[in-house]
Amino acid sequence: MLYSNSTLEVKMAKSSQLSIVGGIFAAIGASACCAGPLVLLLLGISGSWISHLTLLDPYRPLFIFVVLVLFSFAGWKIYRPIENCAEGEVCALPSVRARRKVVFWFSALLAFLFVTSNYWIMWFV
Repeated sequence: MLYSNSTLEVKMAKSSQLSIVGGIFAAIGASACCAGPLVLLLLGISGSWISHLTLLDPYRPLFIFVVLVLFSFAGWKIYRPIENCAEGEVCALPSVRARRKVVFWFSALLAFLFVTSNYWIMWFV
């Protein structure tokens, strides 16, 4: 299957965005066992079913692995040398590269907070 240049550019641009979004969702999954019940209680939602959210705890290492893989891929796409970008591609524009770096580091910090929430959330309970 042959792709035109513009179709390939769009696919390459979306791949780093999708990996960042996927990393955030995986980080939320990794923190669901610990931060999830607290957030629900703070919102006024209670019930005995909240204790079942700890069922995701055995899958926590898998979620963390997915976070690391997706953010590594996104970082590789965002920080690749500008010489690897063809003239006119989105990754060759300095303003777009700078904006993507800001979004990447903000979402990486957010994912870090989600993944490590079971270690620091007890201080706020």
